[in-house]
Amino acid sequence: MNTLTASDLRDDLREFLGALRRAWSIETSAQWLPHDPARGQGPVTALVFHDRFGGEILKTPVGDDWHFYNRVGGTVCDLAAEQFDELPDYLNVPSQPGRSPRRLSARALPSPCGPCE
Repeated sequence: MNTLTASDLRDDLREFLGALRRAWSIETSAQWLPHDPARGQGPVTALVFHDRFGGEILKTPVGDDWHFYNRVGGTVCDLAAEQFDELPDYLNVPSQPGRSPRRLSARALPSPCGPCE
């Protein structure tokens, strides 16, 4: 399985990730911490990525919770993976954008990257 993490991104996706990182806050995840800004950002990040790039939103269990991420063209793309000391085992459980990530709309994320359409 191909897995794409932040360190593997092309320049266009690096710019997108930079915009996400600037937008991550306590407003986008109650788990957010200044020293660990990706913490809890999987749900909103997966939604915004899906709005912008399409593909699938997937989830995998991490502890007692779910971690959300994306897959596009057969490649897993987890832009919030930096919150983990070790990457989770990606079980690729399908998730539906309208029902998953903690009842949070991608539109709740401030938009430094412009519209994600």
